[in-house]
Amino acid sequence: MNYFFLARTPLFHGTREEELKHMLTCLGAREKTFKKGEVIFRAGSQVHEIGLVEAGSVNIVVNFYWGNSQIFGHIEEGAIFGENYAAIPGQELLSDVVAAEDCQVLFLDMGRILKTCEAGCHFHHRLIFNLLHIAAKKNLKLSSRMTHTAPRSIRARLLSYLSEQAMVHGSTRFAIPFNRQELADYLGVDRSALSNELSKMQKEGLIRFKKNQFSLKNLPSH
Repeated sequence: MNYFFLARTPLFHGTREEELKHMLTCLGAREKTFKKGEVIFRAGSQVHEIGLVEAGSVNIVVNFYWGNSQIFGHIEEGAIFGENYAAIPGQELLSDVVAAEDCQVLFLDMGRILKTCEAGCHFHHRLIFNLLHIAAKKNLKLSSRMTHTAPRSIRARLLSYLSEQAMVHGSTRFAIPFNRQELADYLGVDRSALSNELSKMQKEGLIRFKKNQFSLKNLPSH
């Protein structure tokens, strides 16, 4: 187990490496590896653990009745997933959690995080504070996605998303965490239509792109 890495994740922020071994034992920690495309948590199931991505990344995938699916979120290395459901006993998952690539996940018992153990481990308060901080940031991201998917046109959705990415990176040149299909799923549009619109925007001089690398240009003068 990589204590150096874990001590620098948002969940364990403020924790020393030497504290982690005892903490993880107290929290019922276990590690598991997954192949790309393997389901980690399945929709309809109930979970009592949260997952922390130690290597690789995972996608939150919503499956619809008629067979199609949509990527609702992307969880990168060092981030956690499943915390909202694990905190509510009996709550069924509404989406699958799927390995976006080969990955390794550390699972932690949510009940042990939220309830102070008999030994009175002082780190529980720090973990709960960190969880609240993470939840607040995720809520902000969810609000951002709602903003991006509110416009009716594909171009308006792209402009909203790319503008935000430029602000996040502090530059008009940046890389996004999605391939074309994932970006289409994230924005709730058809992939071919998305690719066509990107090509039009590039021809018009609004953007330049290569794979997931983007550069925003000034709007043409009228």
